[in-house]
Amino acid sequence: MSCYQTLLDYGLRSIGIGERLLPKSDFTLCEHFVLIGSGFVWNFYFGIFALMFGFFLANAVAVAKASHNPWVRKPAEWFIFIFRGSPLFIQFFLAYESFVLLPRVGFDLPLGFTTITVETSWLTKAWLGALIVLTLNTAAYAGEIFYGALNSIPKGDIEAADAYGMSGWPRFRRVMWPTIMRLAWPGYTNEAIFLFQATTLVFFSGFPAFRQQGDALYYASYFSAKTFNPFMAYPVIAFYFILITLALTWIFGLVNKRLNRHLPQNLKARIRLRPQLIR
Repeated sequence: MSCYQTLLDYGLRSIGIGERLLPKSDFTLCEHFVLIGSGFVWNFYFGIFALMFGFFLANAVAVAKASHNPWVRKPAEWFIFIFRGSPLFIQFFLAYESFVLLPRVGFDLPLGFTTITVETSWLTKAWLGALIVLTLNTAAYAGEIFYGALNSIPKGDIEAADAYGMSGWPRFRRVMWPTIMRLAWPGYTNEAIFLFQATTLVFFSGFPAFRQQGDALYYASYFSAKTFNPFMAYPVIAFYFILITLALTWIFGLVNKRLNRHLPQNLKARIRLRPQLIR
């Protein structure tokens, strides 16, 4: 089988398109790259959507933690403390067990003029349940990063906004939030890189894969178990993650330049690649 045919047969297998049966023996390097690359569709899915949803939630958590109202501040503080203080794998396990306890057929939500049934069985699937856990986890870490940037805003910026008559939402949107992003972006870049690497833990969680076709680590483990040689499959998955890290560093670097475009060259914060092996 040629490498092109392998790509056609297994390129989208992780989402149920293409050949359903995996190769049994005589694995080629092309099959390693194609099948593991196919599994990265799910890693991209988890990473991109968790990063997107977690970004907005992290901003809300950071603002809530900076609030003077204890009814707003305390829940944000405990949210950050719990999700930063417990291992991500334990969060996957507890979330799955909690979702399983929910009624599988859903529950009725009365709206007055009608009643709708909210589906809950989806929460036990990896595409939704694991995504929720990753979103909450990255929101806690990013929320603490944004909170630190919020406390580091120069007082002169806020005083200048007050002098122009800005207050409330206009001051936050036009003065405070851009400064928060500019100060927090290098640290948030590292959090984004770690989030994509943390998507491999979905394979070890209790959440079942889509049609038994999982992420990149699923296929790497399959090859390793069949060949008893981990030095072929796992370097391939590491190669893909290195490419993702380089892409994220480049994309976030462009955003960082945009955020700091008004500053002199010697004052601009640069994005540096700092691998985070464990946290």
